[in-house]
Amino acid sequence: MTVDPLAATCPVPLAENERVLLGHGSGGQLMAELLTEVIIPAFDVPGPLEDAAVLDAAGTELVFSTDSFVVSPRFFPGGDIGSLAVHGTVNDVAMRGARPIALSLAYVLEEGLPLAELRAVTESVAIAARAAGVPVVTGDTKVVGRGAADGLYLTTTGVGLRLPGARPSAAAGKPGDVVLLSGPIGSHGTAVLTAREGLGFDTEIRSDSQPLHDLVAAMITVGGAAVHALRDPTRGGLASALNELAAASGVAVEIDEPGVPVPEPVAAICELLGLDPLHVANEGCLVALVAPEAADAVLAAMRARPEGAQALAIGRVLEGAPGRVTARTLVGSTRVVDMVIGEQLPRIC
Repeated sequence: MTVDPLAATCPVPLAENERVLLGHGSGGQLMAELLTEVIIPAFDVPGPLEDAAVLDAAGTELVFSTDSFVVSPRFFPGGDIGSLAVHGTVNDVAMRGARPIALSLAYVLEEGLPLAELRAVTESVAIAARAAGVPVVTGDTKVVGRGAADGLYLTTTGVGLRLPGARPSAAAGKPGDVVLLSGPIGSHGTAVLTAREGLGFDTEIRSDSQPLHDLVAAMITVGGAAVHALRDPTRGGLASALNELAAASGVAVEIDEPGVPVPEPVAAICELLGLDPLHVANEGCLVALVAPEAADAVLAAMRARPEGAQALAIGRVLEGAPGRVTARTLVGSTRVVDMVIGEQLPRIC
């Protein structure tokens, strides 16, 4: 019996490597390869890959970011594709130390989508944008034929003004920096997964999707340029975020794995399904690399905000193998924390 390699559903490539796979959207190793080998070479992209670009507009630092959202299902505990689109783009702008000031919204709609669902998603976008204080000011709508899209895709673009004294960059981490995490991890990816598959757990897990720009502003107010790097660990989870920061900064990172907060229901689902919580997507927390002399003050400012009430220090930046992330385990050993290779949880954002 012969097997058609193109018909295989495994997201990790075997012999075939010249076609797009689900794993190329994972936020992990395959996505990094797609960016560095296919997409980035076509453009003159200065510096490290960031959540958003900083533009000099006649002496004013503008921060610019764009993102597309294809989550399935479109409605899940704790959110939906509309609120997720607002929060995701607001947070990407905030990760460069900026206050978001405006959003654009573009729809790709499939013929046959119920207008009631479109109205519900649009209302969710409007509510989330108003709550964040970031208006939607422009947009676009396209309609494609039946079967050409999964009902509804959204793309949002955000513009922001950089806060005074803010200089966070993926490349700015330094040995000695303290790794701060704003709250528990894994809720978004597991909430979407359980809603999609109807796993029927007794405890409902809700997505952590929320805007983080006010939290970032509080951190910058007390820490200024000592807040060296910020990242929201979305696709690929905390593991990918730390690997990206370590690689861009040319440093090593070590975390205390038992100290990383994972809600008990999330941990139970991950154990049942064989998932690593460090690889599971988040939409409402951030990780920061902060100079040691400012870490306590920044942590206190984070805890004073509802979005960072459970913030804590989970590790340190070290000299050593550039780009290497390790975790101290409960039994005292150390393990390497890699990016996810394939697609662990597809269509989660």
